[in-house]
Amino acid sequence: MGSVSLDDISVTPLKRIAVSGGDVLHVMKHSEDGFAGFGEAYFSQVVSGAVKAWKRHRQMTLNLVVPIGEVHFIFIDSTGSIREEKIGDGNYARLTVPPSIWFGFKGVSKSISLLLNIADIEHMPDEVERKELCDIKYDWSAI
Repeated sequence: MGSVSLDDISVTPLKRIAVSGGDVLHVMKHSEDGFAGFGEAYFSQVVSGAVKAWKRHRQMTLNLVVPIGEVHFIFIDSTGSIREEKIGDGNYARLTVPPSIWFGFKGVSKSISLLLNIADIEHMPDEVERKELCDIKYDWSAI
């Protein structure tokens, strides 16, 4: 894979269908552009005000959806450029993130948010790089 930029992150608006007794929230179809294969899917809880950062996948393409709550994402490419996206209750969408981009996120709703990742490969410990929160300078208090 060649050089990856923040422009390679795609935002796909998703359908929320009102149904008596509880809404149906669309996530992904095999036929959509963001689908790059299936390796695993998992949920991560994000406590209000909690920051989970920093990681970068070498091979994995992420498809991130927040069906409950709101999460603010920070993405950083190899040039140090920053891109911010907030998804969840106020902006129901899927973020498709290619490998090689550093990212972190913060829960910004009043209660716990739920984050879903549909990844194209299974988790492999040696495939992901991690840094401590203080290793990349970013002012999380501004969010």
